[in-house]
Amino acid sequence: MTDFPTTLDDAIAQARTATQAAMAAGYTRLQVELAIPELKPMEPALQYLPALADYGSGLKIFFTDAGAAALARRDWGELPHPIQSIDIAGSRQTNLVEELIQPEDQIFLFVAPSSVEVNLVEQMCNAAGDRPVILFNPRMEDVGTVGIGYAARKLRERFLNTIEPCYYIKPLEGAALLRSYPSPWQVWLETKEGYQLCAEEPLKPSSEQLDQIFSKALGTNQAPRRGFLSELQRILKALGQ
Repeated sequence: MTDFPTTLDDAIAQARTATQAAMAAGYTRLQVELAIPELKPMEPALQYLPALADYGSGLKIFFTDAGAAALARRDWGELPHPIQSIDIAGSRQTNLVEELIQPEDQIFLFVAPSSVEVNLVEQMCNAAGDRPVILFNPRMEDVGTVGIGYAARKLRERFLNTIEPCYYIKPLEGAALLRSYPSPWQVWLETKEGYQLCAEEPLKPSSEQLDQIFSKALGTNQAPRRGFLSELQRILKALGQ
């Protein structure tokens, strides 16, 4: 059974293990999400890289803008992995996908792609073919950009639903939602003894399902109290990270 991570470092270590397990099982489109709104992705993405270290220069890393890509090249030190930008506004290339996805590339990591880039990311994933693609802390379902009608539904059917969430952790009030492949989705509640598993679901539970799980576990209609991960959110915000 998956242990509950008590630190951010533990969560990133779990994400590395879950990614390797999912790829070994044959998944080629993966998503890793540390759903802590105040968390900036640069440092966690660097900590995550050892999961893909064996690919060497065959791993290509994409950031959404040239500034972030340049910052990573400067701050991450000497790495064998090429780092590039998919900055749509700043690109004047007519065949952007063909320029970015090269035959010698073996695996691709997108750091924090947003809904602005979702169509380009979809094209790049299609160009990657059977080569693994990992989305790290994506923000690709912004209703304001993607929409909520027919176009958004088609996007989910055509692309977003083809991505396997191999690792996901989200803090709740006194609880947390966790998925670490190959385990199912798990709901953890904070107790005096620490976080305890209270439910497992084959699919990501909705807000209504979470309410039902909490009511059943607590025996009341009250929500769980503020827990460790919510405190982590507050601390990260205070530190400006």
